[in-house]
Amino acid sequence: MLANLQVVLVAVAAWLLLGERPTARVALAVPLVFAGAVLISGAVGSGAYGSDPARGAVYGVLAALAYSGFILVLREMGRDLRRPAGPLFAATLMATLAAGIAGALLGDLDLAPSWPAHGWLVTLALTSQVIGWLLIAIALPRLPASLTSIVLTVQPVGSVLLGILLLGEDPSALQLAGVAIVVAGIIVATTRAARRTLPAA
Repeated sequence: MLANLQVVLVAVAAWLLLGERPTARVALAVPLVFAGAVLISGAVGSGAYGSDPARGAVYGVLAALAYSGFILVLREMGRDLRRPAGPLFAATLMATLAAGIAGALLGDLDLAPSWPAHGWLVTLALTSQVIGWLLIAIALPRLPASLTSIVLTVQPVGSVLLGILLLGEDPSALQLAGVAIVVAGIIVATTRAARRTLPAA
């Protein structure tokens, strides 16, 4: 849930650092989608906070800061609209190197493939990561940063729906309400007001 603070952080950072003042619709949608993401996360209700809520909160806020920074940097690096894959490749390469070094230092690095675990990882990499983030990288320079961050909250909505369809999960009424609120927020942010036209004389 806290990682979705990026909705607020990106909007504020884009305003302060990039001079992108949010529209009234985006300003209305930001609290909506954030509230919906909170409900989807299950943070509202009994037993939702785990065994170490303080540490979880710190990691969640750090994840939100990293996610927000990544979105803004990827957006600025993608200004050259002819090469959207370049910045994404650079980010992926650096993440791979950092993960490999961290794994080696912690003694957890294991490069021996196993089936079907690595098959699922390759599927995840090629679909959600390569195709998904390539589409995001193409969209980022073409949209205001705050609007992009709002649309990205479709991810927790997709998680709930895929959990129902693929894993047989049974989300709570509050989580389903969160899905509806996020979708409503995305609609508010992305729907343009209808232009009034004067009748022909």
